[in-house]
Amino acid sequence: MRQRGLFDLDERLKRVSDLGDPLEVMNHIIDFEVFRPVPDRALRRPDRRKGGRPPFDPVMMFRILILQALNDLCR
Repeated sequence: MRQRGLFDLDERLKRVSDLGDPLEVMNHIIDFEVFRPVPDRALRRPDRRKGGRPPFDPVMMFRILILQALNDLCR
């Protein structure tokens, strides 16, 4: 195996993008911010004044659930 160069990741991501990355296509088709009010109302957030780890973004978690369902990763 050869050692990875400084720009290897950028070149790989550009190649995937040029081949038609399905994640980019989905991101252009679906405006996920439309769904933000629903989980914001439904999720109870703990008091952040005590500190602790910030919660995950609910829209990102929704995207993860969609990707799991599309790729048959749900059990």
